[in-house]
Parts: sequence; C-alpha cells; structure tokens
Amino acid sequence: MSAAAPSPASAGRAIVPVAVGVLVRGDGAVLLADRPAGKPYAGHWEFPGGKIEAGESVGQALERELHEELGLRAAGSVPWVVIEHDYPHAYVRLHFRRILDFAGAPRPLEGQRLLYHVPGDPPPAPLLPAAVPALRWIRLSAVIGRSPGDCRTAAEALAWLDAALGRGLRQIVWHEPALDRAAAAAAWPAACELARSYGALLLAAANAAPPADPGADVFLGVGALRAATRRPPADWVGAAVADRSDLDRAARLACDFAVLEGWPDAAAPPAWDDCPLPCYLEAPLDLAIMQRARGRGFHGLAIARLP
Repeated sequence: MSAAAPSPASAGRAIVPVAVGVLVRGDGAVLLADRPAGKPYAGHWEFPGGKIEAGESVGQALERELHEELGLRAAGSVPWVVIEHDYPHAYVRLHFRRILDFAGAPRPLEGQRLLYHVPGDPPPAPLLPAAVPALRWIRLSAVIGRSPGDCRTAAEALAWLDAALGRGLRQIVWHEPALDRAAAAAAWPAACELARSYGALLLAAANAAPPADPGADVFLGVGALRAATRRPPADWVGAAVADRSDLDRAARLACDFAVLEGWPDAAAPPAWDDCPLPCYLEAPLDLAIMQRARGRGFHGLAIARLP
C-alpha cells in the first residue's frame, strides 16, 4: 500500500489489524510463504502472520501466528512499518515487525510453501500486493552515512567514498557543497561508478553540490521535502524529517525511507513504532543505540561521520 490508498472512512469499511513477521536470517534473507488453498489470493506469496485477536498486542499475535503456522518460537520482535491496504475481501492495517533472532527451521504446518528470499533477487510470483513495498524496503541497509561535506577536490571526495565503501558502508548521501562546479562535475559520475562497483546505494542531496543528474537517486533535505509536491523521478528517494508531520509527508510523497534529524538525545529516541515507511535515527554508530532505536520502530541509524 501507499499513503495514497483510500482511508477506511472513505471506503466505508472496518479496519482488520494484522501482525506480519519479517524473519531475517543471518545472511539477510527473509522468509516468505504462499497462501494456502481456500484463502483469498491463494498461491500468492506473502510474509507470515495473521489477524490480531481482541486483547492481543501486535507482538503477542505475531508470536501466536508464527507458532501456529510455522512451529517457531521467536525470541521477540521489533516494530518496523505500519501500512494499510484495501483488498476486495478486507481493508487491512499491516503491522510489520522484524524478527532478528530465532532458532530452528520453520515448518509448513498449514500446507503452505516456504522459501527464503534474498534481498535484491527477483521475488517469487505472484506476490500479495501489500508484500511488494516491504520486499523493496528490506533492501535498505541498517546504516546510512553522509559524505564529509568539506572536501575541496574531486580526488579527496572520491578517496573518502572509496574508504567508506571499503569499510562496509552501503548507503550514502552525497553532500559536498565545498566542491566547485568543475570538481563536482568530475566527482559525481566517478562516485556513482564507484558505488555501483560495491553494490551500494548513493543518493544525491537535492540541495547539495552534485550537478543535476536526471538518473540520480535523491535525498531530500527537510526544506526540499516540505516544498515538494510530488516524488522526484528517481528509483530511490529518501528524505530528512524533523518531526512526525514531516514523516507522514514523506510517506504521502512515496519516499522510500526517511531520516529523523536533530533529535536531542540519540540514546532516548522517540517511540515511532507505527512508521509508514522505514525511518533512520540520526545518531552515532553505537550498538546499544541501534538496538534501542530498533525497539522503538526505527529501521537503523544515520551517521554523520564514520568512527
């Protein structure tokens, strides 16, 4: 779904709350199951889960569903995204939760087929429509970084990028306002090629130094997000947000992810456990902060500088 889907009020339908599990294997692959015969969309692939019963929390419902469907006892789950979708048979609110720690092999206790999907590989077909955005979002890295912003030459900027990619950073916002026009023109295509060689996502800051490139992936600053009336024509679009209203605006523009900037205490992030798209917390690269942020609904961390 997207933020543009009709609301329950306009559709005149009750909301069906659903808990959805994104079981992430150690190599990053996620578990998918097909819908058994006799159910709507039988044979379509989806993430496991099911309806939240009265009196259940999302986490409790998910634990029950995973045990009933797959025989799994997962070691807890963390909130991720909440989206809605209007199916012919039901209007659903899907509470996606990531499960990063589980033991044993899932078993198809309802006669469903199971497979592990590797992010970036062609997905199985047919897909349940509401699974489509989530399969895109699982390709996002746990950490996003920014280029230094003070490089004076193309060589300096590219040397930083090569070192960052070599250390494992795979999602980077390019923001080098100190480069003059000639240096920026030389650095940007080379930076894109370098990122491609590592399989990394490089996004041009919409109000920054790289020259206009209609094929570039884009990161909108807060001001650019608030001024935008439609999604930029790019494959991947991220946005900086300062508050929840900005986050909701990013979702309406169909951005792929957001970064909460300027939160005063990274060690105590807000509880955004109903994000309409993956959201990063701007914070130092710290495992304890990462775990706390994920527990409050954040996808990962956005770091200003590599340690």
